[in-house]
Amino acid sequence: MRIVLFEPDIPQNTGTIIRTCACFGLGLEIIEPCGFVFDDKALKRAGMDYIDYEKIRFHTCFADFTATITDKERLVLLTTKATEKLYDFRFTKSDILLFGKESAGAPEYVHNRADARLRIPMKEGYRSLNLAVSAAITTAEALRQTGMF
Repeated sequence: MRIVLFEPDIPQNTGTIIRTCACFGLGLEIIEPCGFVFDDKALKRAGMDYIDYEKIRFHTCFADFTATITDKERLVLLTTKATEKLYDFRFTKSDILLFGKESAGAPEYVHNRADARLRIPMKEGYRSLNLAVSAAITTAEALRQTGMF
């Protein structure tokens, strides 16, 4: 299973997701450009001593990232624009969990490339959760379903 961030904007979220990946034994991939300098103090503070730059893979653009996807992997995009609920989806161990940027989500060409688009169900009238929270909820559910905890 792979966790991928599309052009993240907020270093604290990225640091928290790095920490989540470390705690669950997953690597993190980041599609650039980032909206911050990667050695930003806030990133280091949020990631604490869990930041292991060797386990973070960077892609210069979305096309660079998609070239790494194998035939056995599915690109699963988490988006507020999806109709399928996270808990109705059946994850596999080879799924790639992709999260859009905090300020704008993922552009249409990313939506078009996704094999599945999911949303986290929430109370009516609310549209989104913090990116780091969304990544943790999704990762935990995917790991639970696949027995990878």
